[in-house]
Amino acid sequence: MPINEALFAAMKAASYIKPNAGKSYKLQRVAEELIAKQAPANPKCRVEDISAPMADGYAVPLRVFTPLVAYGAPLPEALEESSANDTPVASAISAILPAVLPKVLPKIPIKESTSSGNTGSIPDDSGTEISVITPHGTILFFHGGGWATGGINLYTQACAHMAVRLQRRVIAVEYRLAPEYRFPTAVEDCYEVARQLFAGELPISGVGGSVDVDHPQSAAPTAPAGGGDISATIPAPDPDSIVLFGDSAGGNLAAAVSLMARDRGEFMPRTQMLLYPVVGNDYNPETSPFESVRTNGTDYILTAQDMADYIDMYRSSVADLTNPYFAPLTAHDLSNQPRTLVLSAEYCPLRDEDEAYARRLQLVNDNVSCYRIHDGIHGYLLNTSAVGLVATTYRIIEHFLDDTPLEPAPGTGTTANAPEGGDAWQDVLGTD
Repeated sequence: MPINEALFAAMKAASYIKPNAGKSYKLQRVAEELIAKQAPANPKCRVEDISAPMADGYAVPLRVFTPLVAYGAPLPEALEESSANDTPVASAISAILPAVLPKVLPKIPIKESTSSGNTGSIPDDSGTEISVITPHGTILFFHGGGWATGGINLYTQACAHMAVRLQRRVIAVEYRLAPEYRFPTAVEDCYEVARQLFAGELPISGVGGSVDVDHPQSAAPTAPAGGGDISATIPAPDPDSIVLFGDSAGGNLAAAVSLMARDRGEFMPRTQMLLYPVVGNDYNPETSPFESVRTNGTDYILTAQDMADYIDMYRSSVADLTNPYFAPLTAHDLSNQPRTLVLSAEYCPLRDEDEAYARRLQLVNDNVSCYRIHDGIHGYLLNTSAVGLVATTYRIIEHFLDDTPLEPAPGTGTTANAPEGGDAWQDVLGTD
């Protein structure tokens, strides 16, 4: 499907002007923090910061997003308008939230369930009923950024939207970044957080113990501004309801954690979702086995050279390149993996390796789905102009997680799986 010509020209220019990732990752981190500070709060989501202790004494910061109202349920008009307009008032929504949602809201037990459609309601001060949701599960989210950039601050808006849209608690992991911390630090951080989550050891609102507020990497849970007791409201998650999810390098980490879990036998994820994940190890256009490295490796923001730089920053040695926890596509055995959703992007240099990984998984696993997002470029989850791509992605995720109908996007075609029919996605494996 041809991409918009003006957009393509802008992306191509930006791709040539910007410095390669190996030279700019520190500046990118600074820019990302500045961007994160401008993001408005989401009034439909409760946020708390905690940490998970590692064996070496470090505490990995985590941010926990708990949806407070059902997806699509309206807040009072003034708050909805402030949030939608993205005005300075939006960033202060949390300061007046208790005036909208009674202070008793955080005390209401929020039970976790694998079933859908369970909602209750409470009246606000005007007598209007506001839905209170029953989370359907927990998403453990690993952010992208080439293992060298990104972070929970940059992804806070995306994770809050994810929690409300999917009606699940989201736990975002601030794993240690390369090149300061090279492989396998990031994947070991993510694995240990996952192990603690499956064991019920994370201190989330009374789950498995209290929050260590004295540790420099930890913060006390954050209730909706104005107070309210947030303790003892969420039970330990049902392992069957936990989903590993990651985009880009985070998708790599999710896939690697699943392989580690199978090999180590301490826990086993039931479900994983990989959004344009890094699963390969060769981004040289002359040697890569994947055509998308050549066709999409120069003009679509993330370049093949960027990927080569990220690989070099993350690896500790040449031997890492064939370690399946570094590059999951190199694994000789992909059996006994979770139910998997792979989402590739049409104009991403990783597209072909993502789809190859899904096909290899499908050979030895019964429940694998793979969709190509048409017109998608790498990193669109955080692109504020890509709302259509994000909406399509969530419709596919809802179909995968909750078995909701997956129908063509309005005005984009007549069938959900037509490769060239103008639809928003393509079912790569043809499993639907």
